Amino acid sequence: MVEEDLNQIGGNSNYNGEADPESNTLNQPLVKANRTLSSTPLALVGAKVSHIESLDYEINENDLFKHDWRKRSKAQVLQYVFLKWTLACLVGLFTGLIATLINLAVENIAGYKLLAVGHFLTQERYVTGLMVLAGANLGLTLVASVLCVCFAPTAAGPGIPEIKAYLNGVDTPNMFGATTMIVKIVGSIGAVAAGLDLGKEGPLVHIGSCIASLLGQGGTDNHRIKWRWLRYFNNDRDRRDLITCGSAAGVCAAFRSPVGGVLFALEEVATWWRSALLWRTFFSTAVVVVVLREFIEICNSGKCGLFGRGGLIMFDVSHVTYTYHVTDIIPVMLIGVIGGILGSLYNHFLHKVLRLYNLINEKGKIHKVLLSLTVSLFTSVCLYGLPFLAKCKPCDPSIDEICPTNGRSGNFKQFNCPKGYYNDLATLLLTTNDDAVRNLFSSNTPNEFGMGSLCIFFVLYCILGLFTFGIATPSGLFLPIILMGAAYGRMLGAAMGSYTSIDQGLYAVLGAAALMAGSMRMTVSLCVIFLELTNNLLLLPITMIVLLIAKTVGDSFNPSIYDIILHLKGLPFLEANPEPWMRNLSVGELGDAKPPVVTLQGVEKVSKIVDVLKNTTHNAFPVLDKAEVPQVGLPTGATELHGLILRAHLVKVLKKRWFLTEKRRTEEWEVREKFPWDELAEREDNFDDVAITSAEMEMYVDLHPLTNTTPYTVMENMSVAKALVLFRQVGLRHLLIVPKIQASGMCPVVGILTRQDLRAYNILQAFPLLEKSKGGKAH
Repeated sequence: MVEEDLNQIGGNSNYNGEADPESNTLNQPLVKANRTLSSTPLALVGAKVSHIESLDYEINENDLFKHDWRKRSKAQVLQYVFLKWTLACLVGLFTGLIATLINLAVENIAGYKLLAVGHFLTQERYVTGLMVLAGANLGLTLVASVLCVCFAPTAAGPGIPEIKAYLNGVDTPNMFGATTMIVKIVGSIGAVAAGLDLGKEGPLVHIGSCIASLLGQGGTDNHRIKWRWLRYFNNDRDRRDLITCGSAAGVCAAFRSPVGGVLFALEEVATWWRSALLWRTFFSTAVVVVVLREFIEICNSGKCGLFGRGGLIMFDVSHVTYTYHVTDIIPVMLIGVIGGILGSLYNHFLHKVLRLYNLINEKGKIHKVLLSLTVSLFTSVCLYGLPFLAKCKPCDPSIDEICPTNGRSGNFKQFNCPKGYYNDLATLLLTTNDDAVRNLFSSNTPNEFGMGSLCIFFVLYCILGLFTFGIATPSGLFLPIILMGAAYGRMLGAAMGSYTSIDQGLYAVLGAAALMAGSMRMTVSLCVIFLELTNNLLLLPITMIVLLIAKTVGDSFNPSIYDIILHLKGLPFLEANPEPWMRNLSVGELGDAKPPVVTLQGVEKVSKIVDVLKNTTHNAFPVLDKAEVPQVGLPTGATELHGLILRAHLVKVLKKRWFLTEKRRTEEWEVREKFPWDELAEREDNFDDVAITSAEMEMYVDLHPLTNTTPYTVMENMSVAKALVLFRQVGLRHLLIVPKIQASGMCPVVGILTRQDLRAYNILQAFPLLEKSKGGKAH
């Protein structure tokens, strides 16, 4: 999963004169580019170190856009609004259907596997049972791993950090394709059914986002539906909103929690939010719940094979009645403190493990598959062998459940015990992860699990949670953390004994919530998710206390687990809060550390455009023009900033050969004939296949109609902290720096800031005195 050392990926940058293809000057060869402030736009996406671009969330207000906006009729506006709600509905519908498919497949595959193992256990053929369990798990893991390694490396892992980066404005390549989605679905089924310590919740978030992206663009890149209505969604802004709906729908499908899904998207993944998006996201999650409820009714009638009441109702503890008193606040606070400490420790050690896996994964595809198979074999041996260490416990004749049993589920597995006895550790290990959580959450069962079995279970899942995440399979972090948290919570409840009135099942619920808050640093969404799962409003006060304490404790040690993964992958994520020392540095000083800006004239020669495209990899260029009415104090003929033109639009001009034989401005109708407005939304920046003749090199191009005449600009004396807040909140790709006072003959643009320029690490490399003085001036 993590394949490059931090010194080689986008989190680190070159400031020692090494080549930086994103920031070379105009007439320098790429291999000789040299600058003070630079950043290598490379990041780990799947199995490769990929070139990272930013997304264009800003509206490109050129003449074509303005003309189209003016001529839109009320019917077209209604079409646009109707299509947004229709796509939100389809996102929820398909996410719910695919979540049902995954749950059905996992429960049935794992169920038949466990039934086969139980058959050999009843015959006391323990070695054969181990071989069947290990063989089935290895086969399922092999399928999931090979698919990820060979066909869709971006399907490995949870996918949530990449979605978070995408919604922050980072174009993570190949993350939302059809192949990635299919591999994610099949791989999740194989990995979860194989009994690995991972969940399907993170992959469901990624799958929902893939569905949203594919619907928004009308299919895959090679087979798109050319429906005229879909042209409205041919932009990054609307695709961002759809993917936000998809991520919320994925969480809702995983936990059957519609409000929790909306709040997860708001709190954890979305950078940009508004009320209209809130309503559409809620609509998507509502559709998911309706689909899941319908399939729950079908499955409860016995038409889903071994599925029964599992899977979809992941933690169905709504029938449990929990009670507590004011005196129980102290143990509740203790749960929060322990959850915060354990969560931060888990983040710390997982960081180390992922760096170790980096060394293994660098050796090639075979080593990735072998690593996955090794983890699977170790997991199978532990799940099957450790229950032999537990003592058999007599069945309680007062309970209604069957005891003992060797079926695929149940709270009392017989395993190697005589008739009338059960193995409590086998009950937790030889079952699906969902059933293990359900067993730990069970109430009014204070003596069902012994302290020794709970300790073994907790230690085992801490180890498995560290070494399973990071292998080349789709994997979610929610379930491993819930299992660890529920185990330590139940252990604490057993240790408290008669000193507390809280049921051990409630301790397990609070422990799971605390560990998730301590690791993922979410509060509001987690609170609502657990509230919707337990269906018990009485739990709200103590759940809030636990989550707030756990997050506060965890934040004092290290970042959240998703932020750690973002850093390891080198994705240039912009944090919400600027560093304090950024207020002591101006954007003008930042611009001075960069090479001079490459500018174009309003009517430019074709040869100059070709030269710019060949010798730079900038994605936008300021367009300058002679001022018709010069500012006071400036001579006649002084230049002014007309706007900003994108590299993709320049390539489009050359491919369409929209050239002029004389240097003049074009009429509006000439532009509309050549460039439909929706064509300009396509990212077409491949300049290699454009052949320009020598005669065409001497012609001209009028850039005025394609230029964004209202780019965001900041004064050169603005602080970097303020510029960063503007850049992030508006979702910019480029931010122009203009002089406070424009002198005669001075360029009206001081510099251009991009995402890489505003990252704290990159700035500190260019201005080391900032770090040494901890907030002092850079010079």
